[in-house]
Amino acid sequence: MLTEADTCRLYVLPKLYAAGWSDEQIREQVTFTDGRILPIGQGARRQPGKRADYILRYRPDMALAVVEAKPESSPAGEGMQQAKEYAEILGLKFAYASNGLDILEFDYTTGQERELPAFPAPDELWRRLLQAEQLTGDAAERLLTPAYHLGGWTPRYYQEIAINRAVQSILQGRRRMLLTMATGTGKTKVAFQICWKLWNTRWNREGSHRRPRILYLADRNILIDDPKDKDFAPFGDARHKIENGEAVKSREMYFAIYQAIAKDERRPGLYREYDRGFFDLVIVDECHRGSARDESSWREILEYFEPSYQIGMTATPLREDNRDTYRYFGNPIYTYSLRQGIADGFLAPYRVHRVITTWDAAGWRPSPSDLDRYGREIPDEEYHTTDFERRVALRARTEAVARHVTAHLRATDRFGKTLVFCVDQEHADEMRRALGNLNADLMRQHPDYVCRVTSDEGFIGRGHLSHFQDVERPTPVILTTSQLLTTGVDMPTVKNVALVRVINSMTEFKQIIGRGSRVRDDQGKWFFNILDYTGSATRMFADPDFDGEPAAIIEQDIGDGQVVEPLPEMPEAPAEPELAEAAPPLADEPPAERRKFYFDGGQVEIAAHLVYELDVDGRQLRVVKFTDYTAEKVRALYRSAAELRGQWADPQHRRAIIEKLAERGIAFDDVARVANQPDADPLDLLCHLAFNAPLRTRRERAQRLRSEKKDFFERFGPAARQVLDELLEKYTEHGTAQFLLPDALEVPPLNRHGNVIEIAALFGGEQRLLAAVNELQSLLYAA
Repeated sequence: MLTEADTCRLYVLPKLYAAGWSDEQIREQVTFTDGRILPIGQGARRQPGKRADYILRYRPDMALAVVEAKPESSPAGEGMQQAKEYAEILGLKFAYASNGLDILEFDYTTGQERELPAFPAPDELWRRLLQAEQLTGDAAERLLTPAYHLGGWTPRYYQEIAINRAVQSILQGRRRMLLTMATGTGKTKVAFQICWKLWNTRWNREGSHRRPRILYLADRNILIDDPKDKDFAPFGDARHKIENGEAVKSREMYFAIYQAIAKDERRPGLYREYDRGFFDLVIVDECHRGSARDESSWREILEYFEPSYQIGMTATPLREDNRDTYRYFGNPIYTYSLRQGIADGFLAPYRVHRVITTWDAAGWRPSPSDLDRYGREIPDEEYHTTDFERRVALRARTEAVARHVTAHLRATDRFGKTLVFCVDQEHADEMRRALGNLNADLMRQHPDYVCRVTSDEGFIGRGHLSHFQDVERPTPVILTTSQLLTTGVDMPTVKNVALVRVINSMTEFKQIIGRGSRVRDDQGKWFFNILDYTGSATRMFADPDFDGEPAAIIEQDIGDGQVVEPLPEMPEAPAEPELAEAAPPLADEPPAERRKFYFDGGQVEIAAHLVYELDVDGRQLRVVKFTDYTAEKVRALYRSAAELRGQWADPQHRRAIIEKLAERGIAFDDVARVANQPDADPLDLLCHLAFNAPLRTRRERAQRLRSEKKDFFERFGPAARQVLDELLEKYTEHGTAQFLLPDALEVPPLNRHGNVIEIAALFGGEQRLLAAVNELQSLLYAA
């Protein structure tokens, strides 16, 4: 009987060759996602990525169809559902399924499924696609222009879709477009490739023989300088940044922040020195940040350049706080969400730690005699989380948060890159000082271990930020900030994001957590932690529009052990100005003009700590302890303790059980630690949690085996008996991993008996050694 692999090799591939497809056009066994990352303790593992049997490409950057093969003994139709699923993910219009004898086609351009005698030829499939998309020959050739691949960059599947859809929309005459792609998915790379394709084909609005003039707009210098100097470097001297009031017109790839070209009280707007039709294409990065709002002066710039084609790029799906953006640019031509990025394994999952101080839980009220730092009487009322650091600054609360952040780093990785988002620049400075003092041992060795990066720091802050982004530099480790780092900054190794200010905007929340969403396998960065001290993340995850929620909720008590319910929705506090020029330093103001009170007394503790994390299904679960979550998953896999024990005794079945639980985010070391049972046998602990079975330690199991199964040991000679006894002792100390051969025989004390071959000889050969160890394990778990 032919397998699926046989079908591919003997039937499908020859039929593709016969239809005219070449080896360059046929991509076989293509894994197009990395596979979801499952955090397990402080480590992680990946699920398998999605793999298509064949992806058919007309040109290297233009995929047309997916082909799924089935064994000869199965109907071809059994592969159609998977073929269609992959075609929809990959944005393809043609899906094929074949068992080697029959070929089925589903054509998304007609909605029809039919049986074919042979695969269509590449030119035929391309012609059908052009006809469905109403593309002419000239536009089609421009669409097929190669992407920029120098340096080894290959687009991920969703990036290729976004690039091709944007270029196709422009070639079809669509004037305004929107691309919605989650933070960390490479929007800047997509923008570069769009520009590169159009620039190389000499596309322009007028159809004349010249390269296009393109304007790349954003609202912060860091969003302009990084792309210009890095991603867009292949444009060479064609690049120019519009600044210092000069309207240079001799280049082709322009970069500008709105503020540099918008009107102000001194000038009518530098943008007006360019003709309305000067730019062929305008790309607006992070366009949700106000560029398309009706009341924004920035909107004037986009309307002035109305003859140009305009592409908006954002990380946030449609919501009330960015509705104007969608109204201006229209519905997205392509969306790649946070949820999809995590499911594909291109974005890091995260744990959310809901941490509540005693003052956040119950509120804070000054005593009648309390005066602030400057001798002022503090108004007698109850203050809550939204008031902290805006109406009243509480040094004790800042220090409590700093202690908790420090404790988290000590428990995980003291050099794990950490961002702390504070209420304002002054608060960021207080937090910097508190964190620095708590980590004085490292500050002595690394004076930049903790730094503040806000608009007030200017070039010094940018230097700290640059070092923080550098994956090769260990410091700075902790950056405190307010608004400056919420968006557009690539920080691939961030492991912790601490929220010490209230965030009610979903748009801003997604931008902030996007700082930690990059995956860096080479740096061991698989997931990240969100330390939520204000309840902001908790509320966002409850929002039905959120598309990447954490799931399993693990409860940990800190301090007095009190568990506090999540805080209710809080009114939006006024945001700090985002631009450096807008916020004068508070330290220079006289006390009478200070906008908040400063209380330096009191004592604050952590009242509760809840940990939320994504499970394998990406669903949000009720609040449960990790031990309850483990018990639930075990019961879902096995109906009784007897069934679990029966499979556990066999080493191969045991490996399968461990694998199944690991896929659900359960590692025995974590279960034993949380249950406070470090000496328990893994099987007994699982049965105890899931089925309330008696709990035994590994030593109790070993002693029972030695006393009740003496006849087993007596079957072997003294030297072989000693090997088995030492294996059993190593199990007692360290667990079932000690039965793994030959590894267990290569370390003390067992390696004193000789090498693996010499030890096997004590049992009469390798097979007898394996049989003896397997029987030892079976007897160990016989009851």
